[in-house]
Amino acid sequence: MKSSAILLLLVEIFLVQHVAVLSVQQDFDFFYFVQQWPGSHQDTVQGCSSKPGKIKSNFGIHGLWPNYVDGTYPSYCDSDNPFNPTSISDIEKKLQKNWPVLDCPNNDGLKFWGHEWDKHGTCSESILDQEEYFEKALKLKKKIKLLHILHKEGIKPDGGFYSSYQIMKAIEDEIEVTPFISCNDDESGNSQLYKVYVCVDKFAKKFIKCPVLPKGSCSSSKIYFPRFGHVDTVETGDDALDV
Repeated sequence: MKSSAILLLLVEIFLVQHVAVLSVQQDFDFFYFVQQWPGSHQDTVQGCSSKPGKIKSNFGIHGLWPNYVDGTYPSYCDSDNPFNPTSISDIEKKLQKNWPVLDCPNNDGLKFWGHEWDKHGTCSESILDQEEYFEKALKLKKKIKLLHILHKEGIKPDGGFYSSYQIMKAIEDEIEVTPFISCNDDESGNSQLYKVYVCVDKFAKKFIKCPVLPKGSCSSSKIYFPRFGHVDTVETGDDALDV
């Protein structure tokens, strides 16, 4: 084989390996930190709803999702680094309380957290390892105690209606960046508060202005905040998060 052909082959091998490394260590621009209200979650697949008692009457983490500023996002970035349950063994009880499984039947969460790591977490592994990924999400939840923030402004899960402006302003006044809220519809067709998105820098340390907003919104300016558990015992203060 001529030297020029050998050189070309080596270059091709290098490029393939380089592209493979880049595909594993996907870069990204920021995170969406997403929390959801259990009272608005409906498990349409299995036809059942989350039950108070097993799930705290509080917003729970849905995910910490890497995103690009163009509105797209990476996913499943490293099949060679699957979720390892031992990586979260020290914080598993905290995850059960603060990152609960809302689908029925409720389980210990390993399948749900594994999905979140495999789909989203692997795309931030150049910055956060598995344990750090979940720890960062818990710390972010501690920084934005949504139910406490809303309660201070008289916004409660009491089966009442509140404007999207009221909800967003209450959160923005507390964390100094504008959140994004999404809704789903209950059986009566009410647009109900479901998820709250906050943008976070790529190191998962501070809240930032969203470079781009998620898709979806609330179909009505009046948003229903459904009950979940006993309103008079809703956790709102420091006890609302066991971190």
